[in-house]
Amino acid sequence: METKIIKIDENNVDEDLISEAVNIIKNSGTVAFPTETVYGLGANGLDENAIKKIFMAKGRPQDNPLILHVHSMKQVEELVEEVPDIGKICMEKFWPGPLTILLPKSNKVPDIITAGLNTVAIRMPEHKIALELIRKSNVPIAAPSANTSGRPSPTSAMHVIEDLMGKVDLIIDGGTTGIGLESTVLDLSGNLPMILRPGGVTKEELQKVIPNVSIDLAIIKENENIVPKSPGQKYRHYAPKSDMMVFSGDIENIVENIIKNTKKYIDNDKKVGIICTDETKEFYKEGLIISIGSRNNKETIAHNLFNTLRLFDKEDIDIILAEGVELSDLGIAIMNRMMKAAGGKVINV
Repeated sequence: METKIIKIDENNVDEDLISEAVNIIKNSGTVAFPTETVYGLGANGLDENAIKKIFMAKGRPQDNPLILHVHSMKQVEELVEEVPDIGKICMEKFWPGPLTILLPKSNKVPDIITAGLNTVAIRMPEHKIALELIRKSNVPIAAPSANTSGRPSPTSAMHVIEDLMGKVDLIIDGGTTGIGLESTVLDLSGNLPMILRPGGVTKEELQKVIPNVSIDLAIIKENENIVPKSPGQKYRHYAPKSDMMVFSGDIENIVENIIKNTKKYIDNDKKVGIICTDETKEFYKEGLIISIGSRNNKETIAHNLFNTLRLFDKEDIDIILAEGVELSDLGIAIMNRMMKAAGGKVINV
């Protein structure tokens, strides 16, 4: 397959270029496009044959549900049985933005979208290119992250090109994404509101609207036996090519253990990569050392995480040793992604 690449400025969306992408969506094709979280791989969310192309391009297991992206409340109403009052409040406060809401689906939604479940995940992205693509296509767009399944999510068009060139019809280069982590997934399909995947909207922000919201334990504990209701729950995700270990706990103990393990791996002829922070970078003297930002600015850490994992891939690192962050606010989403990337190898020190 020949993949075309077009560049669009988010602040000055070219109508002709967007129309080219729209025609591909309408003709059962696949388009990779930027959102405020990560790049998505989109297709007509009501066209089963188009959706199958997403799974094929990514090598994605078909028991992993997809998110439908919309541009209006009218689209939402066609895709679900009903929107509860709390759902309307969340949509009003957090949409457009990095919050995906899980609701009982209508018959209009193909089973391939939901992995056969009776719920569907929906969000309205806060990105002008994404919203314009959905609006002009006039269909909900199914879009998981635009990467090979299991790899670090793409935060730039170059990441998409690395993984999906020759596998999709079109890649829209809209620059670097802002948040750098996928959306929060909030389950409102049952009696108890539950966060199934942490992301750009934090638990603390949701609690202001839903005081009784809880977090699924699968977020911070690896579990391969669950039936995934949400993308990112079951399989190893976000993974670099090398092995990875995450160290969690007191920062002094984290640094001490990473230094000790770095020496051990280097003595065994392993090439070591270290994910550290601005506050600790000076303490490391061996290995390939990359700071992903200040511990006081989790937004920067989230923004840099996936790109850093891909940088290590390019350096053929054998083992990545990563500093964990505190489990609060955006730190929960960061640690969730790190845990998944490391295949659950989180060491408390």
